[in-house]
Amino acid sequence: MDSNETAARIVAGTQDAVIYADRDGAIQLWNVGAERIFGWSAEEAAGESLDIIVPEKHRKPHWRGWYRVMDTGLTRYGADPLAVPGLRKDGSIVSLEFSITMLKDAEGRIEGIAAILRDVSKRWNRERALKKRVEELEA
Repeated sequence: MDSNETAARIVAGTQDAVIYADRDGAIQLWNVGAERIFGWSAEEAAGESLDIIVPEKHRKPHWRGWYRVMDTGLTRYGADPLAVPGLRKDGSIVSLEFSITMLKDAEGRIEGIAAILRDVSKRWNRERALKKRVEELEA
């Protein structure tokens, strides 16, 4: 088995979401982890805008940042995971952490961005409950 086939099998099988979107923000890769987290099948997500997973109130800043990265090739994200809300197919919100990598062509032009996303809703809810409890005890 070659390394490309191995990588494809890893991406296909991981429970974290692996999503790749082209320069225009159209989804080109959507694995089973993305299906599990967001509720859209790979067939439904293919070719759709990332808007299907970005909550409405976050879309303007998302796209402003997206096109700035496409124009400049620079991002402040990538080294450390970023915590953001995501939008599920049923309209519910999910707490996510994700990291990105830019994919470039032979000339160094960005072709798109791949993201690995993890549902951290349970952890976020536990931390919020703990913080509330500490505040109650300190009152």
